Amino acid sequence: MKDYVESLGIINPKAVYHNLTPAQLTEHALERGEGTLSNTGALVVTTGKYTGRSPEDRFVVDTPAIHDDIDWGKVNVPISPAAFEGIYNRMTAYLQGREIFIFDGMAGADPQFALNVRVVNELASQNLFMHQLLLRPTAEKLESFVPGFTILAAPGFKCIPELDGVHSEAAIIVNFEKKMVIIAGSQYAGEMKKSVFSVMNYLLPKAGVLSMHCSANVGHDGSSALFFGLSGTGKTTLSADPQRKLIGDDEHGWSDNGIFNIEGGCYAKCINLSYENEPQIWDAIKFGALVENVMMDPETREFDFNDGSLTENTRVGYPVEYIPNCVIPSVAGHPNTVIFLTADAFGVIPPVSKLDKNQAMYHFVSGYTSKLAGTERGIVEPQTTFSTCFGAPFLPLHPSVYAEMLGKKIEAHDAHVYLVNTGWAGGKYGVGSRMKIKYTRAMVTAALNGDLEKAGYELDPIFNVLVPKSCPNVPDEFLSQRALWKDDAAYEATAKDLAARFVKNFQKYSDMPAHIVNAGPKG
Repeated sequence: MKDYVESLGIINPKAVYHNLTPAQLTEHALERGEGTLSNTGALVVTTGKYTGRSPEDRFVVDTPAIHDDIDWGKVNVPISPAAFEGIYNRMTAYLQGREIFIFDGMAGADPQFALNVRVVNELASQNLFMHQLLLRPTAEKLESFVPGFTILAAPGFKCIPELDGVHSEAAIIVNFEKKMVIIAGSQYAGEMKKSVFSVMNYLLPKAGVLSMHCSANVGHDGSSALFFGLSGTGKTTLSADPQRKLIGDDEHGWSDNGIFNIEGGCYAKCINLSYENEPQIWDAIKFGALVENVMMDPETREFDFNDGSLTENTRVGYPVEYIPNCVIPSVAGHPNTVIFLTADAFGVIPPVSKLDKNQAMYHFVSGYTSKLAGTERGIVEPQTTFSTCFGAPFLPLHPSVYAEMLGKKIEAHDAHVYLVNTGWAGGKYGVGSRMKIKYTRAMVTAALNGDLEKAGYELDPIFNVLVPKSCPNVPDEFLSQRALWKDDAAYEATAKDLAARFVKNFQKYSDMPAHIVNAGPKG
């Protein structure tokens, strides 16, 4: 492995550690002062300045081979090959004489579409994270392992914006032609995870596979379900259902064979975590897990999950096997149910509603939620956002590619689609309260077991969706936002305001057919 490291330009490394076990990586991290152990045995680190993704520091190398494929803009910002080489050469020079940690993993649980990923880290703790988040090859597969993509992460290396042509000391740069991602300046582990996802979002559609920012689980009868939503909307929480088997919590592919997890682990939010509400995640925070930015009592090493003083975006990464009822290998048949999750800070989106195909396409393309505090740098209060296909920051191709593929999949496999609001009820953020998770779980359960298909429905005249009149284990008033508001006029005004925002946002999709445009809210 030393020869390989030197081939990258990292000359005379102090030591090269290849495919260490989680126990060995934890030992190295502790010896190097990268973190401490909690009373549960989990490795706990702080990530410094960067406690969330930094979208403004993400770039794609613009080369002739991929130029016409990429949806260039605010998400996919071009950087020149020369600028990439300049940063890469300085980064590898920085790494000379240092310890290097390497992990060989895979993205994609369906062998037909798997990508070999080699991760090269400056930090043992980051290598532990990727060991747990990627799929872990068998010893036999490792013998013939050839990387299809390489990630080089050096948080200690700081870019110089004036020299490097970037925006700050941090840079996340995807080079599709060289099959490499380099990550500088940021210790937030999510940058590595999402870089792999961005790569798969480029490669999978070209192989006829819909790549999706969603969680997935499967019932005992074999019926699978997808949960779309941005970070903080409940994908991880709601897919970790003790009555169903977890396929994965964040990234999946949908091929002609069915669905499969892109990852081998979970990356769950920890803020306000409780055993009562999320026992499976709570129990997964043990030896082998990497915890980011969660405060602990210095003496007892007990977590204070309610302490968001470092960030609201506290996180834990762990292998999917830490969830007792996970599916290994992480594959399943075509989904019967598709659920779009939104955390609406206006408090007006119905708690649950049924969508036909056109409405499903409209809401998938819109990707509405309220971005929650801490998910990205600079976000301290929820903000209304529309993220195309519930994953715009990770989509290199034009959104229509993913939207058209989803529409065809829903129609071909007769999947039922629902919109579930995990956000606020009885008033907007600051007035109302967060939707009770026990009611949200009951709504999701009713969607999965078919109970909602039997319910009577009313058309919401503002949001143009069908709202059930009843749902098992949910009081009727919790199915109607209007009923929960004390001021009916205030509800009406707020709902119409949000509907108008939907309409305005959708105007940018000028090439969308009328039957999809007309399926949205009535501003």
